[in-house]
Amino acid sequence: MGPQGAGKGTQAQMLAERYSMPIVATGDMLREIAQTDTPLGHQVRAVQSAGQLVSDDILAEVVKTRLCKQDCSGGCILDGFPRTLPQARLLERIAQDRGNRIIVIKIDVPRDLLFKRLAGRRTCSACGSIYHMEFKPPAREGVCDLDGQPLFTRSDDNEEAIQQRLTLYDEMTRPLFDYYGGSNRLYKVDGTGKPEEVFNRIAEIVERETNQRSESRTVSED
Repeated sequence: MGPQGAGKGTQAQMLAERYSMPIVATGDMLREIAQTDTPLGHQVRAVQSAGQLVSDDILAEVVKTRLCKQDCSGGCILDGFPRTLPQARLLERIAQDRGNRIIVIKIDVPRDLLFKRLAGRRTCSACGSIYHMEFKPPAREGVCDLDGQPLFTRSDDNEEAIQQRLTLYDEMTRPLFDYYGGSNRLYKVDGTGKPEEVFNRIAEIVERETNQRSESRTVSED
């Protein structure tokens, strides 16, 4: 968890590769839906363009359907969900039904750095690859390295939309930290520095949790 621009997507991908687990990224799923010519696609597209968050009802249904797929039976990496207490309670029920344990990693990044990261992002119009004009520029300006297609600035990456998104994050998401912190499932990680440095901090937590769970299971079986 963390505000937009904290690097959740990058870290989720690195974790998925290390631990061979699927990523459930609500942002990606919603962007795919927004590109469809359907009533739901039109609704999601309008909400995103305004820098708002989609309703809990819509997001809950999308996530629940995804988590019930076979590749998530051994666990998964959630990116962008939950963002509200009702979503957290829904996830709690799903996890309990499937015998999963929830661990929350909060990536902390200063607000001025978040603005810098978000405003400089560019996305490939074809494959969805993400670049940054300062931190990860393409080899050719405005063109994707992978498929040569043009890059664009997402509608929710303009200054006004960024401010709105971060304000909504403060109002709606921060109560989750108390929710998870009260049950000792919240870990805070410094999100500044190179992605590899942040990943090492997160991996240390994941491996410690994994080892503790394995030891607990062994004691229970004995």
